[in-house]
Amino acid sequence: MAQVSSTPNIAGKGNVNPVRRSKWARLWHNNKYLWLLFLPCLLYFIIFRYLPMFGLIITFKDYNLFRGMWDSKWVGFKYYRMFLENPDFFLLMKNTFLLGLYKLVFGFPAPIILALLLNELKNAVFKRFVQTVSYLPHFISNVIVASMAIMFLSPSGGLINNIIVSLGFEPINFMMKPEMFRSVYVLSEIWQHIGWETIIYLAALTAVDPRLYEAASIDGASRMRKLWHVTLPGISPAIVITLILNIGKVLEIGFEKVFLMQNPAIYETADIISTYVYRVGMEQGNFSYGASIDLFMGIISLIFIYSANQISRKVSETSLW
Repeated sequence: MAQVSSTPNIAGKGNVNPVRRSKWARLWHNNKYLWLLFLPCLLYFIIFRYLPMFGLIITFKDYNLFRGMWDSKWVGFKYYRMFLENPDFFLLMKNTFLLGLYKLVFGFPAPIILALLLNELKNAVFKRFVQTVSYLPHFISNVIVASMAIMFLSPSGGLINNIIVSLGFEPINFMMKPEMFRSVYVLSEIWQHIGWETIIYLAALTAVDPRLYEAASIDGASRMRKLWHVTLPGISPAIVITLILNIGKVLEIGFEKVFLMQNPAIYETADIISTYVYRVGMEQGNFSYGASIDLFMGIISLIFIYSANQISRKVSETSLW
């Protein structure tokens, strides 16, 4: 007769039942190497994005550099009221919003169109060449891009004006005309980033099932029909997600390029919120006022992205959350 052991079966430290593990423990156990790869990115956001948020307290104080953040005098919503009552408030909002809107309307479809065109190319060597050439401007510094734009548009010796003069017209001083600034800025943004942004859509195109194209060919669909009924629906989730993110950044126009390309003669259209914050915050030393404007714009951007996400959830099955 077999003897039954009375010794209890005690699980070792490494034999914990996976079912009893918490959700976070299972997530760590199954993806620990991915978490280690993600750690530098996480530390970056904690140190440079989240910890500085404690400094937003200065938006409610009359911050004095020598007294420090905690000993400075509380002023409540003084600086928010100051910005809303500023005579330049509507001009700054208008310039920032229109610049962001034009960039969204003309800059957002550009990489999609380029990705679709590249997808139709059959010559692999030429396709790689076009991709490489279109990617390169993304890695050029904004200082260089702004300098190139100013040089090309110079009324004396600029490439664009040389072409205009050769056609029998008078040279145009683009950088001194307020009505030209938005077009120059948006075109420079498209040229600089169109190639880099196509990466998302080219990656999405690889996920489209080739059998759908075969079925469309059997049905006699033309290239345009395949594009409209197969390709675009296949990459629509990527388009919607990037559109929502871009709507949230309508008011977050890059400071560097605008600052480098603007001059007092075109402040009428080129002076935006980020350049105004630089002047009052850094040049005039009014840190509380500058921080208040930035927080105000951040709240508006949050409203934009939340509204865009809610609309997307109602009209489609794609959303950020």
